[in-house]
Amino acid sequence: MIDFIEDSRNEFKEILNDKLEKEIISFLNANGGNLYIGISDNGNVVGINENIDDMQLQIKDRIKNNILPATVGLYDIEVKEHDDKKYLHIIIASGNEKPYYVRKKGMTPEGCFIRIGSSCEPMSQKQIEELFSKRTRNSLKNIVSPTQNLTFSQLKIYYEEKKYKINDNFLNQLGLVMDDGKYNYLAYLLADNNDISIKVATYSGNDAYDLIENEEYGYCCLIKAAKNVINKFEQVNKTFTKITSEDRKEIKMFDNISVKEAITNAFVHTLWEREYPPKFEIFNDHISISSTGGLPLHVSKTDFLKGFSAPTHPELMRVFKDLELVEQLGTGIIRILKSYSKDVYEFSDNFIRVNFKFRTSKTLVNIPKSVDNNIYSLSETQENILKLIRKNSRITQKEISDKLGINITTVARNLKDLKNKNVINRIGSNKNGQWELL
Repeated sequence: MIDFIEDSRNEFKEILNDKLEKEIISFLNANGGNLYIGISDNGNVVGINENIDDMQLQIKDRIKNNILPATVGLYDIEVKEHDDKKYLHIIIASGNEKPYYVRKKGMTPEGCFIRIGSSCEPMSQKQIEELFSKRTRNSLKNIVSPTQNLTFSQLKIYYEEKKYKINDNFLNQLGLVMDDGKYNYLAYLLADNNDISIKVATYSGNDAYDLIENEEYGYCCLIKAAKNVINKFEQVNKTFTKITSEDRKEIKMFDNISVKEAITNAFVHTLWEREYPPKFEIFNDHISISSTGGLPLHVSKTDFLKGFSAPTHPELMRVFKDLELVEQLGTGIIRILKSYSKDVYEFSDNFIRVNFKFRTSKTLVNIPKSVDNNIYSLSETQENILKLIRKNSRITQKEISDKLGINITTVARNLKDLKNKNVINRIGSNKNGQWELL
C-alpha cells in the first residue's frame, strides 16, 4: 500500500479505462495533479499485467488525439514499482490555455471537467466561458517569428545526440511551425541565430554597482545558450578542500544541481513574448538568477514552493525535457529546496529571483587542525581536468579541450593555476612529457 490517499491532487485507477481523458482534463483545468494506474481506490498496488510500454504509448496517443488544446509539455509518464508490482504515474501540470476539453465533445459541459476534492466534475457553461475569457492567447506557438529566415542545425544535433530520429516533420512535431506554414516565436528562440541576448554579469561587490565582466552567451539556439550559462557557473564554482593527516573534507561554493535547476527554470519560465531575457548575476558573496514574470496564473506561492507545476511555455519545456536539461515537471524547485531554504526565493509581480549565498572555506573550520594540513579551492573545470589527468597522465591540452568542450586558452589558464597551487606538475617536455598529481 502506498502512503497517501485520493484527494484533490491524486487519483487512483486499477486499470486503464475510458475515463482517462476526463481525469487528465480535470487536472489540467485545475491546479494539476497525479493519476496512478495499477493502484486500487484504497491505495493497494495491484500492478499492471499487460505490456507496460504498450500502455504508455496508448496513453500518449489518447492524450494527444483526444484532448484540446494541445497538451505538449504538460504531462510526464513514469513507470514505478512497489513490492515487485509495476504501476504508472502520470504527472499532470496546470494548463495555461484553459479550458481543456474532450475533442469529440467540444467546449461544453459534456467535454470540460475540473478536479474538485477527490472527484472529477463536469464544468458549468459559465465556468467554461470564464476560463476561456482568461485564456493565454499569446503563447509562443501563436506568435509569428520576427524573421522567417531560420535554420536549426544546432537543435537537430542536440536531438540526434539523444538518439532521436530527425525526419522532414521534425519542426512540426516540436510545434515550431504555425498553421499557415510560418515559423513561430518558439522557432525563433530555438533557431541557430536570433537577436536574443543572454548575459552573465559579474560584479566586484555584493550589489550591482561595480560591473567587472559582462559575458554574452546569446544570439543562438536557446538550448546552446542555456548549456553555455550552466558551464559558466560550473567554472566559477570553487571546491574548498581541507586535508589533514587524518581526514579530507570538501565543499562546493554553491550546490551545482540547485543552480543548474534555477538556470533551466529561468530559461523555460521567463516571459519571452515580452522580450526580456532572464538575468544571471555573480556577486562577491552570492548568485542571482531572475526570470521575467511573477507566479503562474492560479498558482500560489505555497503551491509554487511545493513544486506544483504550471509551465509558462509547455512547448519549450518539452524541448528542454527531451534534451535532458529538465527531468520532470515540478522537480526543479524540490531539488533546490533540498539544499537551500525557501528564503532563496524572491517574488514580485514582474519577476521571480533565486539568490544563492556562497559557502566559504570557513565552513570547514570544524575539522581539527594539523601541522600538515592544506586548504585550497578548485573550480569545476579544474576538478574535471584532474579527473582526465588521473585517467591519462599524458593527455594533451587539445584532448582536454575536446573532452570538456572548452577552448585551449581556458585549458592552459587552468593548468597553470593548478601548477601554481602545487596540485599538479609537468614532467618532461610539452610534447612528450606527462602530468604528475601532487
